[in-house]
Parts: sequence; C-alpha cells; structure tokens
Amino acid sequence: MPSPLGEGGCGPDHSRMRGGLAGVTRERVAAVNFSLISRLRAAASPKGEAKSYKERNIPMKEIILAYQGEMTLKGLNRAKFEARLAKIIRWRLEPLGKFKVYQAQSTVFIEPKEDGLDMDEAFRRVSHVFGIVKLSRAVECPKDFDAVCETAEAYLGEALRGVRTFKVEAKRADKAYPMKSPEICRELGAYLLDKHHHLRVDVHNPQLEIMVEIRDHAAYVHGPKVEAAGGLPVGTSGRALNLLSGGIDSPVAAWCMARRGLALHHIHFASPPYTSLRAKLKVRDLAREIVEYTGNCTLFVVPYTKPQEYIRDHAPDVLFTVLMRRSMLRIANQVAKKLELQALITGESLAQVASQTMAALACTDQAQDLPVLRPCIGMDKIEIINISRKIGTFETSIEPYEDCCTIFTPPHPKTNPTLDEILAAEAAMPDLAALETEAAENVEKIYIRMGDDELL
Repeated sequence: MPSPLGEGGCGPDHSRMRGGLAGVTRERVAAVNFSLISRLRAAASPKGEAKSYKERNIPMKEIILAYQGEMTLKGLNRAKFEARLAKIIRWRLEPLGKFKVYQAQSTVFIEPKEDGLDMDEAFRRVSHVFGIVKLSRAVECPKDFDAVCETAEAYLGEALRGVRTFKVEAKRADKAYPMKSPEICRELGAYLLDKHHHLRVDVHNPQLEIMVEIRDHAAYVHGPKVEAAGGLPVGTSGRALNLLSGGIDSPVAAWCMARRGLALHHIHFASPPYTSLRAKLKVRDLAREIVEYTGNCTLFVVPYTKPQEYIRDHAPDVLFTVLMRRSMLRIANQVAKKLELQALITGESLAQVASQTMAALACTDQAQDLPVLRPCIGMDKIEIINISRKIGTFETSIEPYEDCCTIFTPPHPKTNPTLDEILAAEAAMPDLAALETEAAENVEKIYIRMGDDELL
C-alpha cells in the first residue's frame, strides 16, 4: 500500500525567539508559536462550532489527488487534454467500482463513491496513466484549522510514531483563507510536536513530509507525492502502428510514444515453422505487459514466411536485412492505412546493428510513405534496458525464442547500402509485392485488453 506521506515543507520559524529561549529546543519553540497565533486559528475556524472535529463525527474521506504535468502549459486546446485524461481514468477504474473523477486547479480529484473499494489498486492503476506527473492519497476535511490538525493526526499519526523527524508544507490555493502558508506550517507543526514528543523538525532531510492543501471547497491532508507516468494522455497526439518484434527495444518504443500521447496498435511478423508458437505468445505477453500504459489495443500477426523465403532465395546475401526491413514496412503501411493510422513506430537505435546505420535507415524509410517514429534512436542499450525494467517488459523480452528478424541473417551484412542497389535488388524480385499484399490481407488479430489473462 502506498504510504500516505507528504511532500515539501515549512518547518517552524524560531528566529524571533533565539535570545530569550536559548535553552529551549526548536521543537518547543514551535509549541510556543502555536499559542502566539491562536487568533488566526479562530479566524480560520467557522464561528459557532464549539465541538471538535471528531465530536462532529465527520468521517475521514480518503481520495486520490492526481497532479497534471505539461498539460498545464496548453492553451486553448487544454480542455481537450483534460477531458481525455478524465475519460481514461474513469475507464481504468471502472472494473473496481464507482469513482467520481473531476478536475480543478490543475489537479484531478478521484473520489470513491462506494465503501470498500480497493484504493491500493486504484492508486496503482492511476499511476500508469499518462498525463499525470505525481499522485498522492489524501484525506479531505473542512477548511477549519482545528479539523486540519485533527485530520493530520488521525491520518498520519501512525506514520509519525514510526519516524524521528518531519516537516510540514502548506499550499494555500484559496487566497481568501486567513492563514498564510508559513503560518499553517508553523501551527500544524507545533500541534503535531505537542502530540508526539519524540519528534523533531528537519526541514532539509525529514523522514516524513506532511502536506496541507487549502483548496476552494475543502482542505486536503496527505503525505509525499509519488512519481507517476508523466507525458500526455493517450490518444491526444494521434494513432500509430508499432512494430513489435519480441526483443527489448520495441516495447520500450511503444511505451515512449504512448507517453507522448499516441494511441497505438502492434504488428508482429511470424515465420512458421522457423519461428515457434511460443515466440508469438511471447510477443502477446509483451503487449499485455504494457497495456496499462497504452490502453486496449490489437496485435496483428503477419504470416511472413513466404515473403521472407522469397527474399532469401532471390536477393543478394549482404542486402537481405535491409530488404527484409523494407518489406516489413510496406506490409505495416498497408495494415496501418486500413486502420487509418498516421505513423509507424520502430525500436531502432542508431548504429546498434547493421540495418540501423544512417545509410540503412535512409534506404528503409524510402520503402513507404508514412512517418517512421524511432523514439530509441538516440539511446544506448543500457538506457533502453533500464526503461524496459521500469515498465516490466525486460524479463519477457529476454526469453530465448527467435523472431523472424534473427533467422536467415547473413554473417556480414552491408552496413552502407545505397538506394540504387536496393532498388535494383527489388526489381529482380517481381513477385515480392504480391506476396506482401497476401501477407497483409491474412493477418491474425489478437485483442489485448487490460485484465485479460486468457491464453491463445
């Protein structure tokens, strides 16, 4: 369970009291400050409410706060991004029960509408939604400062008993609230010090950070914000087709482009009997492992045996790899255009292998007319592996099942092919186009859905 801890903060300010309180610890000075600003507490608490927060039997209501990232920089089209983000969150949480999802002040509020909902799983699912940079589990309470203090103790008291240092940070989005952020920090810190005598304030490296947000309609108490997926909501930047090979690079490429707002499907080239059923299942598993990031999609499996054998038998050995890549892109182009997709995605990294040199990539791009997006082009293998571990695809990617890119590979492929010699080689293969069209028309569709664990 993600810990309901807080981020950032202001510790007690004791600069005015150094002379007369030299023998008093900083923590006890904070307690003195607590009494000095009692008038602010009175102003921040609604009149006529003599009973304490607990006595009023106001239940703690835990919610999820999801903070927007670069979406806040959008102009007139920002509403489109926010609407898409809210729609994705509702869809991701729908299997768990009823949640209210709404946005205000660059934050998405996710409130459970039923008792007993799995907030741990909800938090995990939302953390994988692109468009959110940070998350926190919080408790909503009235903008009554007594309620804020009691909520902080009730919600985070157990965590405070397990640490030695803490700090408080306040964010006052409602500028009409009578207490300023530093005052909220000082008084809440003093209140908690009075409750937990073992604690001390550490504003630089605290073990626990407590955050109070004073918003327009309520106050929110939470612990540290957790890093989320970032990026832009899936579907806000268009739709594309990802070439999913089964290696380490292509799932990372899919994740990178989905993070930039692309909705995508996958295409895989299988060459039975040279590639096995288990290799196809491996690719299916990779698509499932990133579906929480990309959203539901379709995996198109191309029967590529005939085109690949034809190239092997009729093309110069040293050009086989580039010719095969061009053939795959032409087939992918046909599938993409049927689906009205706008681009192709590959996991190629510059100079990683012979088919990924500048000359080879230039020849490959000329095979079809859709943009080819290569998010891994400037990454080295270590960077790509680190991302694959982060998104949970590495262990599946290294399973020892061959894909069609590793069969018939020449021992010494040409690293600097020219377009003229590639076109000449293709001119000597007049039947290749028909075989490619046949392969594109006979693709197998595998639907990838979140939570679907059925085998093929």
